[in-house]
Amino acid sequence: MEEENLTSVTEFIILGFPEYPELQIPLFLLFLLIYLIILMGNLTIIALTCLDPRLHTPMYFFLCNLSFLDISSTSVTLPKLLDILLKKSQRISVKRCLTQMYFFMYLTTVEFIIISIMAYDRYVAICHPLRYAVIMNQRLCVLMAAGTWILGLLEPVAHSVLVSCFSYCGSKEINHFFCDPAAVPKLSCSSTSAIEIVSYILGVFLALPCFTLTLTSYVCIISSILRIRSTEGRRKAFSTCSSHLTVVILFYGTMTCLYMRPTSMQSLDVNKIFALLYNVLIPMFNPIIYSLRNREVKGALQKAFNRK
Repeated sequence: MEEENLTSVTEFIILGFPEYPELQIPLFLLFLLIYLIILMGNLTIIALTCLDPRLHTPMYFFLCNLSFLDISSTSVTLPKLLDILLKKSQRISVKRCLTQMYFFMYLTTVEFIIISIMAYDRYVAICHPLRYAVIMNQRLCVLMAAGTWILGLLEPVAHSVLVSCFSYCGSKEINHFFCDPAAVPKLSCSSTSAIEIVSYILGVFLALPCFTLTLTSYVCIISSILRIRSTEGRRKAFSTCSSHLTVVILFYGTMTCLYMRPTSMQSLDVNKIFALLYNVLIPMFNPIIYSLRNREVKGALQKAFNRK
């Protein structure tokens, strides 16, 4: 069979959740509700941080970035899923599919770095409190945030270029609810070894340093907290990083289950479940975690309601 080049392929078919045909409308209503909660929750965090002077600190500056990131990442994947569930519009053009895949990888890259920066911020706040304002100054915070969003644009380029050069033959059905970077290459009749090598290199040079920085920061934080003699002092110190630590555990837990399981244990159906956890539940839970476990955010929210 003569290989069909990607340039001659006009569209893919995203299956979504075909195993539950009778639940398409209930799933649409569920994901629509979750999407609205994500938008409302994260926009609330951004608005509170901008309006309340008490939240004009590095921690909440990066939390704003994380909230904007959560809105962006779900807006890349969920609208198409809602369209599939409601209208059964499963077809997606090749260009839109590659664009969706690129932005998914871009935003995932940004999230890795933002979470690492937030861990470093908590390390400085707890381990070097007297120098915190000097080290985490406004100029450095803006440079780190801007650098993160710009650097993230470069990371998916090699992967996207390779996928666009693949030849595709046979099935055009993507057994996922979006153009997942791991699912799309499986449709190719070309060798995918180059993609595997690129993914390994990106993991070594991006995910590993970010994970190492986050882990090292929290090892130092926990060590510093344990050296505090008073129980109240330890409680206060831990409360300043407990929200972010919860987010870190959720993020790395789902990413490990999604992309770092042995190949023999991977299946597309299971991958869809873990992808839902990462794409849907974490962005929904992040504002809840930061609002319920953070006195400053609860205080700003109460102040906003009192003004109304």
